[in-house]
Amino acid sequence: MKHEFTQKVYYADTDAYRVVWHGSYLRWLEKGRVELCEKFGHNLIDLENQDILLPVTTMNVRYKASARLNDEVVVETKISKLTPLMVTFAQSIRDKATNRLLIKAEFDVVAIHKDGSLHRKMPEVLSKSFEEDLKCQD
Repeated sequence: MKHEFTQKVYYADTDAYRVVWHGSYLRWLEKGRVELCEKFGHNLIDLENQDILLPVTTMNVRYKASARLNDEVVVETKISKLTPLMVTFAQSIRDKATNRLLIKAEFDVVAIHKDGSLHRKMPEVLSKSFEEDLKCQD
């Protein structure tokens, strides 16, 4: 399963040169990860109530090209890897009009308790749906 959404570039997303500021891409990528989890039925507030938080531990973002003011971009998110301890989200951002790749990224996420301690393994409520998704991608 993948999640896609279209995002218009607003003035607040850009720097003085009307090029998208790098932090705007990170916000859009986070939105993609959150919305993909919600597609699986994992609302972050419900997970927190189950003592499960999902921080990013590693991010690898490759900036290939820049979006500009008033462009529309498409953010795509999918799960690319699952280990007993973490899940990896593969993401891309493309220019909607040209399909040009702007950003290619991977984010590793682990599960921790509210007190900050690491879950010994990915909680079953998450790993089950993530495993099923990876099987469907094959």
